[in-house]
Amino acid sequence: MSTLHNTTNTSQSAIVQYYDYLFVELADPRTNDWWLIGNPLPGIFIMVSYLLFVLKIGPNYMKNRKPYEMKNILIVYNFIQVIVSMWLFQEALDGAWLRRYSWKCQPVDFSYSPEAMRVARGCYIYFIAKLTELLDTVFFVLRKKDNQITFLHMYHHTVMPLISWGCTKYYPGGHGTFIGFINSFVHIIMYSYYLLAALGPEFQKYLWWKKYITTLQLSQFCIAFLHSFQLLFYDCDYPRWTMYFILPNAIFFYYLFSDFYRKAYIEQQTQMKLALKKE
Repeated sequence: MSTLHNTTNTSQSAIVQYYDYLFVELADPRTNDWWLIGNPLPGIFIMVSYLLFVLKIGPNYMKNRKPYEMKNILIVYNFIQVIVSMWLFQEALDGAWLRRYSWKCQPVDFSYSPEAMRVARGCYIYFIAKLTELLDTVFFVLRKKDNQITFLHMYHHTVMPLISWGCTKYYPGGHGTFIGFINSFVHIIMYSYYLLAALGPEFQKYLWWKKYITTLQLSQFCIAFLHSFQLLFYDCDYPRWTMYFILPNAIFFYYLFSDFYRKAYIEQQTQMKLALKKE
């Protein structure tokens, strides 16, 4: 009995040691005490709750209900997302990529200097922004916009909070922040479009540029791929293993967005031309 007890204690001790190693020792001490960063469980709870609501609870709740209008909420929400994205883009430019960072090869500055802490704070705000963007899907559910809740949408909104959490916890700065930099620019354009769309039918004439947002998104994945690919050739004092995670995701995102572009615009235009010819 005592042998079994000792074995159990040893196993528990090993688990605790591994947990401390993974989530404390490897973490950046500058950011590890920040809200939702140190302990992974609250973040996991948020993501599991999100998936449960979107895939099960929300659709069941809305099954026999009319769609919510939510016009004012959407206007405020999209306006805030535009402002946050503009702030993140400006911070990334002024605090890193326009002034101090090398576009070819950039290590993480783990010091407590004002410049390094500014970049770390930007990574953290970017992570928080990815969590708030989960409301995109929640609003789709409440408005019964089920056609908008595609695999692409769900994959994107699930993966990005996880990536940005890992970046903030372990490597808040350096080469990997380039993705957040260009993504923030894309989101300025994207949420500006959503803001105009939420304002009402009278603004529909200003929304002719929707398909160019997808083109911009495709461009960002190509740029992110090429930028991350540089780690193969340069010793940037930035973990090279991240490339084996970023590059497949960039390719996968590109495939999903290009498939969406083809179905939403190219095939749709072809069908419209065929219909006109028949008339």
